[in-house]
Amino acid sequence: MTATTSTSATTGGEEPVLLHTAGRAAHITLNRPKAINALNHEMVRRIDEALTAWEHDPAVETVVLTGAGERGLCAGGDIRVVHDDARDGDGTAAAAFWRDEYHLNARIARYPKPYVAVMDGIVMGGGVGLSAHGGVRVVTERSRIAMPETGIGFVPDVGGTHLLAHAPAELGTHLGLTGAQIGAADALLCGLADHYVPSAALPDLIGDLAVLPVREALARHVQPPPRGELAGHRQWIDDCYAAGGTVEEIVRRLSAHGDPAAKETAQTLLTKSPTALKVTLAALRRARRLGSLERVLDQEYRVSLAALSTPDLVEGVRAQVIDKDRNPRWSPATLAEVTDTDVERFFAPLGERELGQAPQGG
Repeated sequence: MTATTSTSATTGGEEPVLLHTAGRAAHITLNRPKAINALNHEMVRRIDEALTAWEHDPAVETVVLTGAGERGLCAGGDIRVVHDDARDGDGTAAAAFWRDEYHLNARIARYPKPYVAVMDGIVMGGGVGLSAHGGVRVVTERSRIAMPETGIGFVPDVGGTHLLAHAPAELGTHLGLTGAQIGAADALLCGLADHYVPSAALPDLIGDLAVLPVREALARHVQPPPRGELAGHRQWIDDCYAAGGTVEEIVRRLSAHGDPAAKETAQTLLTKSPTALKVTLAALRRARRLGSLERVLDQEYRVSLAALSTPDLVEGVRAQVIDKDRNPRWSPATLAEVTDTDVERFFAPLGERELGQAPQGG
C-alpha cells in the first residue's frame, strides 16, 4: 500500500492502519478500535513506510495522526504478543518489534514536516511514543494520557523516560513510577502536549488542515484547557520525589506527608512491581543525564530486552490483561529484596544487539 492510498481503498475493516491524503494533509488513522488501536509490528512498519513516502512528496505539507473509534488514539503496544514471547518464545519477536518501534519514535521526533498528533481519548504506552514526540500535539477534554508500565512489571519505553525526565521538577518521576493518568492541562504542564482543542472541534480542525498551514488551522480552534490536577500537588510531589532518594525513601516520604493524596500515592506504589519501580527510577535519572532522545532510546532498548527475562513482566501482563485478577505476585515481592545489582543488570550493554540510535562516539 502506498502512502497516498485513498480512504475508500482501505476501509474494509481489516487494515490496521488507514492512509489517505486530503488536500495538503496526509492522514494516518490507527484502525483497531476494538483494541483501542493497540500497536503491533505490522502497524509500525506501515506507519514508517508512509512517513518515508510523504517525506519526499511535495504535495504533502502536513501529517495528521488519529485513532479510529470513540475510545482513544492508542492504548499502547500489543502487550499480549510481548507476554507470549517472554513466556514461550526466545524474545526475538519482541526485540524486533521494539527495534522498529523505537526507530519510529525517533523518526517522528525528527520528522521534517509538521506532524500533528490528535491525542483524543486514551493515549498510553506505545500511543505516547507515536504522538508525544510529534511537533504538534493536540489534547482534548477526553484525553487520558499515561505510561502505566510499572503496573505490568515493565518500564516506560518508546522514549517515555526521555519525555518524563524533561517534565518540570519531579512530575515526570511521579507519573513514571505511579503510571497515573493525566488529562489535557496536566499533559500541557508536563510537556507532553502543545495545544488544547475541544473534541467537538476536531472534525473542523482536521478539515482546516487540508487547506491551511498548521499554525492558521490551530489558531481557529485552540482554547484554554479545563483546570488540571497536578499543579495543586506540585509541592508534595517535588518534596517526596526529591532527587537522590531511593524508591523506599520516596514511599516513606509519601506515607509521612500530611496530604492525603501523598499517602494514597504511597499505597499505589506498593502495588507496583518492586523491580520495575527501581529500574524506572534509575532509568529516569539516567535519562536526564543522557540528553538526547536517541541516547535514551538506546538505554530503553537495553532495559526492555532485560525485562523479557524477568518473571514480573509475564506475571504483570497475566494479572492485568489476560486473567484480569488484578493480583500480581511479584518476584522479588518487596522493594528491600531488589538489590542494586538487580537494577544494574537492566542497563548492561548489548554488544552487537544494541539499538544504535545514537551516533557512534556521540
